[in-house]
This record gives sequence, structure tokens and C-alpha cells, in this order.
Amino acid sequence: MHCQPRYQGPVYIWLKNNQPCLLCDEPADGTTPICVSCETELPWLGDHCQTCALPMPASGLECGQCLHRPPAFKQVIAPWTYGFPIDSLITRFKHNAKWPYGHLLGELLAQSLQHRFDDDLARPDALVPVPMANRRLRQRGFNQAAMLARRLSAHLDIPSDERLLLRPHDTDAQQDLNAEARKKNLRNAFALAADASPKGRHLALVDDVLTTGATAQAIARLLMDAGARQVDVYCLARTPKPGESP
Repeated sequence: MHCQPRYQGPVYIWLKNNQPCLLCDEPADGTTPICVSCETELPWLGDHCQTCALPMPASGLECGQCLHRPPAFKQVIAPWTYGFPIDSLITRFKHNAKWPYGHLLGELLAQSLQHRFDDDLARPDALVPVPMANRRLRQRGFNQAAMLARRLSAHLDIPSDERLLLRPHDTDAQQDLNAEARKKNLRNAFALAADASPKGRHLALVDDVLTTGATAQAIARLLMDAGARQVDVYCLARTPKPGESP
């Protein structure tokens, strides 16, 4: 007995379904849920510091801080400045668990990175999401950096190592602190897992936003001291200097 009709054609081709843009609700032009107009108007990062990606007035420059105190990481790759609507999308994803926005941002970041790989950017051996302390993880329910790293891993075919780093201590939220307080807040905040083996590996930290770079610096220094060959930073957005518009 056959309970299904004898129909041999496809019932629903979901990959070809016209989905709306998450920003304007108009039909999206491809499989990514954003239309060309909205994608074009995102606050794309222009000229920036070659090391920390701080917005700069001209290309090929390094900011004063990176010149005088070179960070432990080699470079920051970020497609956008932290301005509207990227700041709103990140906030909704991060603090309101709006996962579709996280998926959208992860896909666009993966596309941006793939373009860089096609040019001359060296592919890392592994992606390493910035870990979250247990108390904050329980409160939020997910680690946005880990979710982004998984998205990048799936699109770029680069393994994501979520067990390499630990965050054994609960620290104050970084966004509530100034630059100097951020550095003090992160002292001994991160540790390597007992079976971690970063020696000789090219690793890429994954996070949502880079502001002062204190978190990236603390983790990159830990990994480099443990023998990592190179540490890069992949994030969604880079903030400008305080008082400057994005």
C-alpha cells in the first residue's frame, strides 16, 4: 500500500526559494539573506592600520600604538567598522540571541575571508574562538565567537578548535571598561587546555568586535609564548578611535 501520491518531481526546492533580506525585507538576490543594495551600504572598512585594522586616513599605514608597541598578533582581518547597521546586528545576535543575524554575519565574513585567501592571505591551521567564562556562558546560553567560528569552519573548510583555550575566571564585561582597565581585567583571564598543542601552528582568533585589542593581545601573547608560529585575528567589526565617527 502506498500512502504517497505517485509524483516523481521535486516537492520543494528550498535552495531556490526567494527569501527576504533581513535588513529591508525585500527579496534577497541569492542564498545569503541580504539584498545587494543593503550589502553595498554596510559600513565596509576602508583604509586601516595594517596590523590592528584601526580606521586610518590613508592606506598602507600603521597606527602609532602598533608602531611603538607591536602586538603579539600579526594582523586583524575585519570587513566592517562598528557602525550602523552592523552594530545593531551584532547586538541583536549577541545579547538577544537573534541567531539568523549571526548566521548572516558569519556567512558574509566567510565570503570576505575567502576573497582575501584568493589574493594572498595565508590560511591558518585552525580557528580559535575567544572563550567565554562559565558564568556568562550560562547567562547568555551560547558563545557568539564559537558560533561564528563554526560558521567560518563550515564555509572555509578550516577546523575550529574550541578546546585549545580556557577562561577559568569570571571577569567584568569588557565593554564597560576603559582601555587601561581592560588590560588589568584580562590578566590571567585565559589559559591553555592541558592537552593544548599550539607549537608551530598558525592560528586565527575569532571574535565579534575588536575595540582596544586587549583581549586579542592577551590571547595572542599566551599562544605565542606557547610556541605558536603566527596568530591572526578574524572579527566582524573594528571600532574607530573614541570620539571619531565610523
